[in-house]
Amino acid sequence: MSAKRIESPEQLKAMASRHARKADGKGPRKVLLCTGGGCMASGAMKIKEALESALNSHEMFDKVAIVETGCLGPCSGGPVLVIEDDGTFYQKIGSLDCGEIVAEHLVGGKVVERLVRREQDGQQPTPAMADIAFFRRQTKVVLRNCGKINPLRIEDYIGEGGYQALAKALETMKPEGVVAEMKASGLRGRGGAGFPTWMKWDFARKEKSDVKYILCNADEGDPGAFMDRSVLEGDPHSLIEGMAIGAYAIGARQGYVYVRAEYPLAVERLRLAIGAARERGLLGDNILGTGFAFDLDIRMGSGAFVCGEETALIHSIEGKRGEPRPRPPFPAQSGLWGKPTVLNNVETFANVPAILAKGGEWFAGYGTEKSKGTKVFALAGAIVNSGLVEVPIGTSLGELIYDIGGGIPNGKDFKAAQIGGPSGGCVPRHYLNVALDYETLQQLGAIMGSGGLVVMDEDTCMVDVARFFIEFVQEESCGKCVPCRVGTKRMLEILERICRGEGVEGDVERLMELGRQIQETSLCGLGQTAPNPVLSTIRHFRHEYDNHIRLKRCDAGVCPGLVRAPCQSGCPANVDVPGFVSLVGEKRYAEALRLHRERNPFAAVCARVCFHTCEDKCRRSSLDDSVAIRGIKRYMVDQEITVQTPEIRESEANAKRKIAIVGAGPAGLSCAYFLARLGYRPTVFESEPRPGGMLVQTIPAYRLPRETLAREIRMIERLGVEILTQKKLGRDFSLAGLKEEGYEAVFVAIGNPDGIKPSIPGGDAVGVDEAMAFLREYNLRGSVKCGKSVIVVGGGNAAIDAARTARRLGADVTVVYRRTREQMPAYAEEIEEAMQEGVAIRTLVNPVEIMVKNKKVAGVRCMQMTLGEFDESGRRRAEKSDESFTLDADQVIFAIGQTVNGSELWGDLSLNGQKNGCIKADPVTGRTREPWIFAGGDIVTGPASVIGAIAGGERAAIGIDRMFTGEEHAFWREDKPLDTSYDPDA
Repeated sequence: MSAKRIESPEQLKAMASRHARKADGKGPRKVLLCTGGGCMASGAMKIKEALESALNSHEMFDKVAIVETGCLGPCSGGPVLVIEDDGTFYQKIGSLDCGEIVAEHLVGGKVVERLVRREQDGQQPTPAMADIAFFRRQTKVVLRNCGKINPLRIEDYIGEGGYQALAKALETMKPEGVVAEMKASGLRGRGGAGFPTWMKWDFARKEKSDVKYILCNADEGDPGAFMDRSVLEGDPHSLIEGMAIGAYAIGARQGYVYVRAEYPLAVERLRLAIGAARERGLLGDNILGTGFAFDLDIRMGSGAFVCGEETALIHSIEGKRGEPRPRPPFPAQSGLWGKPTVLNNVETFANVPAILAKGGEWFAGYGTEKSKGTKVFALAGAIVNSGLVEVPIGTSLGELIYDIGGGIPNGKDFKAAQIGGPSGGCVPRHYLNVALDYETLQQLGAIMGSGGLVVMDEDTCMVDVARFFIEFVQEESCGKCVPCRVGTKRMLEILERICRGEGVEGDVERLMELGRQIQETSLCGLGQTAPNPVLSTIRHFRHEYDNHIRLKRCDAGVCPGLVRAPCQSGCPANVDVPGFVSLVGEKRYAEALRLHRERNPFAAVCARVCFHTCEDKCRRSSLDDSVAIRGIKRYMVDQEITVQTPEIRESEANAKRKIAIVGAGPAGLSCAYFLARLGYRPTVFESEPRPGGMLVQTIPAYRLPRETLAREIRMIERLGVEILTQKKLGRDFSLAGLKEEGYEAVFVAIGNPDGIKPSIPGGDAVGVDEAMAFLREYNLRGSVKCGKSVIVVGGGNAAIDAARTARRLGADVTVVYRRTREQMPAYAEEIEEAMQEGVAIRTLVNPVEIMVKNKKVAGVRCMQMTLGEFDESGRRRAEKSDESFTLDADQVIFAIGQTVNGSELWGDLSLNGQKNGCIKADPVTGRTREPWIFAGGDIVTGPASVIGAIAGGERAAIGIDRMFTGEEHAFWREDKPLDTSYDPDA
């Protein structure tokens, strides 16, 4: 029996009233089960069968209706469902869970907590959909019906107000009035270019032609994008209604939806929706009795990415090869079969009914001044809540990723987001606060695109990302124009060479030049935007390209040609982690230590104080947890009986060279170690009585026993390195004086020895100290003045070391930090140890005044902080609130940063190159503006890590040797063959 045709707007209103959702509680309860593509693939139909079986067993089948809806949004939680009357949201449901949901919730009225989402760091169960941040922070216009209605029932759509906007347009508005309403809304095309929708419609409306066409681009070829597909699957009638309104506005009688054949579910639901609309008289002749005629057909594409370009799409519908053509004439003048044609994408059309129903001014109330309304994004990649979200344009990237998307899984750091698909660009973490609108993203080298947003964490190689997207574009190029066909091929060849470790100087510049030429000369928009991923990654991550080319190193551990094992690649010193771990496994401890010290002399030191990035990159962590590499290293060094001398390449010529190293910290001593292995006999100048730098001056002995450090320093001395203590730069000698004394090369590695005190009232009172000086005095003298009630300000390792030291001296210690504990840069295990020892941690607290009594510290007045917008570090900025309080104390220790006063040390030499007083040096060789001076460690990077300083010293040693010899002799960088059972390629 065919459905009854709707003959007038009045009949439509009556039907809407009959099928509207009842607010009186009458009728069966509804279980909204997501049957979008993602949940279907996860087993949604099996869930439906299990629910029906459970309802039957409780004799509730007539009391509960299971509604198959479109995508609810959180695809990573699928299969998902919602109990409509109380809004309870269940996720990751299995067939065996359905009986419990029916028995406990639908019968017993008790929420099944183990199946609901957990907010607040995964601890607090949050059953109500309205209370879940993922849903609460969205504004749904395009997705207004997805997850609420059955897309196969036109009655459900009409019951939600569907086709009322079409009736309004046909009954009360002229075509130019519809265009005016679209102009007032400020809607811009959501397909990528952001062209004003009203303007495109108006151009076509004004064209004189007896035949016009309206087209929908549902091809959606961007990797990671599924916005249009979800609308077609979950609310196809919103597209049909939007296209009908557009057809009325421009005077078209026929429309086509161009959808890729790889979307079978979307195609089937759209086909059924078009059939239902025809049956009801909402498509075809004399729609709603108004005399307006419009019909719609589907054309399926074969997945060619270039058919996302409007002229290529038109050619494909015409049965021709999908290639773009030059413009003008534009499709609004001469499009499909030479007739005026309007082309928009699914999301654009899905906005139209809501705009006409509620008014253009309502829609324009969302978004920014130039970019109105909302935008649907498909969150994919390294994010907790992958799926579909809709937010007002102008929402910050950080809010989208962290507040809605739930942040980065597994405790990883956010690195970048690829926005706009292959034609888009990468936005790094220091732009987390950027507003997602057309103009702002374009300034960063990205585009809004159709809304695909791929989130990348710290384990992503940006060079490899650029290679992936340019490979995709190159393969999908139609080949019609030379810049796109040949230019992208040349770019791909360069990127592949870089990823193989065969990159050469000038490759980055070649990529930039090629990219600009392709942008300026390609025929269509796809070719013109093809270089965006490459150019944006070069713009924001140039150092990764340089490391691939100059250091032959992929820090993320991704590029096979540069990575033997991710753990080894993750180590700044490139220690052969798999090698020494496998040797330890065979109890060959001496060989394991010798292998470790090939590239890092401080094995015992790093076993205690390294922040073990090797474990962060460990492949095992993808299964359960990383290998305890640091623990294995600690066990290995504890087996050492006598320190063995590493391989040395004696050279009489090198031994005669005079090389000075200023600073006996990890960078300086490492540089001396590797120079000595090449046959040099460097002299190290150290300002303090004991060598070791910050290792001995600021790291407490309970973390790093002094004998452990001394043994490895003695090993370096036995190689022929001379260490002169109590020789301070600027007091006992100068850099220029070293040159006058015949030193041919100088390596500066003095670190960042000076702490920073804030300029706040009372900061000069007795009892206000700085952490570096406090720790240095205690570690070098064995004692330091310590109060009874101590407040330590800061969240880094220096703060925790100072707090634990003061605690050991008998003080009551409180650490105050202006951000959250999760944002504290100190090692997590050190924070835990401090708390177990009785150190109190108070976060979101910032000192604003030192309370003084009799010129001595009496307490600290603090402001309670709140987290605001994201800053350049990728963290939420701490902002002051109106709440203040006072903490009693007789000593305050500040650990808020380190610096160096280089201007007093360098004399007339032009070494300053950075705002923080640090030296600017070549990242590969360590060479400075003065060709005979090299630098490394914290004096170049700012306060960093021990292992980073060791790596800086090693690079400088090679740089100095290359300056003398013109060649590289770093024999320790060659991988040593091992007769162990470990196979890094297995």
